[in-house]
Amino acid sequence: MTELWTLENEIYGEGWTLLCGVDEAGRGPLAGPVCAAAVILPRGLVIEGLDDSKKLTEKRREALFDPICGQAIAYGIAFASVEEIETLNILNATYLAMNRAIEKLGVTPQLALIDGNRSAGIRFPNRCVVKGDAKCADIAAASVLAKVTRDRYMLEMAERYPAYHFEQHKGYGTKLHYDALREHGPSPIHRMSFLKKLYG
Repeated sequence: MTELWTLENEIYGEGWTLLCGVDEAGRGPLAGPVCAAAVILPRGLVIEGLDDSKKLTEKRREALFDPICGQAIAYGIAFASVEEIETLNILNATYLAMNRAIEKLGVTPQLALIDGNRSAGIRFPNRCVVKGDAKCADIAAASVLAKVTRDRYMLEMAERYPAYHFEQHKGYGTKLHYDALREHGPSPIHRMSFLKKLYG
């Protein structure tokens, strides 16, 4: 658990005093928005079980959500809509969601640690951390908040559009999802730019 602070402590050692971690969920699905979260944890805080959200079960992510929100100095969660994804493309929509999440912190971090290797659209001072959700506590926390929030949204969409079984795949391109698309056509929350092979 403490190894999640190794890299951040090195960065703090450069003289920064307020870092936030930023991550997204939902860049790959065929349907639904992209969600981003920004988190500032108290330096050195150990949240039992915190890890890269992709390594955690859905139940474990849900269990971590409230402890992260309750112990964070600040956190922000934001979406970019399907319409924004279609207009801007998924990369720029992801930047939009990340900027919104950082703005929601209520305090301005000196440096935002962005999961991944691209951050050209981030309006705040930042540094990319490849596989940051497995290396930095703040990014790991952000990955959990983003993933849980987006999954909860897709469960709501499953009730609105039951034919697509969003509760099972959360909008990702599974066989079940493609079968439903072939049978029913796209819903209002499908990303048509992601469905060119079906409807091109």
